[in-house]
Amino acid sequence: MADRPQVRFFLGANAPTGFYSLYDQLIDPAQAADYYLLKGGPGCGKSTLMRQVGAALEARGVEVEYIQCSGDPDSLDAIAAPALGSAIVDATAPHVVEPQYPGVVERYVNLGDCYDSGGLQAAREEILSCMKGYKGCYSRAYRCLTAAAQIEEDSRALLLTPAVEERLAKRARGILSRECRRTGGEPGQARQRFLDAISCQGALCNFETADALCKRIYELCDTYGLAHTLLLHLAAGAMGAGYDVILCPDPLAPDRLRHLLIPSLSLGFVSSSPAQPYRGKRPFRRLRLDAMAGQEQMQCSRSRLRFARKIAAALIDEAVDSMAQAKEMHDHLEALYNPYVDFDRVHAMAGEIADRLLKRLDSRPA
Repeated sequence: MADRPQVRFFLGANAPTGFYSLYDQLIDPAQAADYYLLKGGPGCGKSTLMRQVGAALEARGVEVEYIQCSGDPDSLDAIAAPALGSAIVDATAPHVVEPQYPGVVERYVNLGDCYDSGGLQAAREEILSCMKGYKGCYSRAYRCLTAAAQIEEDSRALLLTPAVEERLAKRARGILSRECRRTGGEPGQARQRFLDAISCQGALCNFETADALCKRIYELCDTYGLAHTLLLHLAAGAMGAGYDVILCPDPLAPDRLRHLLIPSLSLGFVSSSPAQPYRGKRPFRRLRLDAMAGQEQMQCSRSRLRFARKIAAALIDEAVDSMAQAKEMHDHLEALYNPYVDFDRVHAMAGEIADRLLKRLDSRPA
């Protein structure tokens, strides 16, 4: 496990409609053993606690899934240890999580208790000012993303004809016939994770996670977002054959798929584009989806498509710039809070949680 890259996803997206949440899919509370909901404001140590617990579990050989913050990928919003049926999540806005079985499965962890509230009064006015500016930056970012998504949808509508969709469906049937033998068991289940994020660091994709979970990667070269139809058919076929799948939506269009992972087959389908090239290992297969579009339509619309790509990229850059400004404000906010946080207490709470989870590991039958 030491040589295996960390499995990192996002469960939130900075999308045209605002913050888009998949946090209800982190773990099924009805099947969970432990689910810790962290409460507390900026700089109180939520990410620090999760990193400490994750490191303790990994040191004992437990596989940990790390959920990055879509606004700031260097920060964590959650971790999960599926083998233990356990997870920890930052349950504060915008990804609010409320308990379904409080005290039985979910436990609140109030990191707000680690604040020196009296000392914070000295920074009150500056804190209030930072909070207001931070929200304004995200409002502008979402307006830019809305415009970019509309432009990309217009380009896709030019190319994604019924004939192209049938070609994509036919290609999916061919892949399924080679790759997905029926298990004879129950249909597989789907869970959703974002592999991508539009963040303060730009547009990112955790290709390393796909490589960690899947030895064979089909790279889908897809400039105009045509992969959804292919991936939809592949996912349906794989689940029908009895395999669980991970559906990875497009942050700019969360109702459309961008990637598909089938870990039990060690098989992944990842989309790449000139703006987001695949940076993983050598792909098992490479499919050029642009070539499946009608060449006559592509030729007639070439200048329009080129212009649309340029404008959409500029709008995304503007959104990223606004999120970077928000990140600077948030960093300043955390710098105001940090001197008034008892991090020894945070580390102690992390140690207690790790100990509880590891006792569950030790109590399992050999």
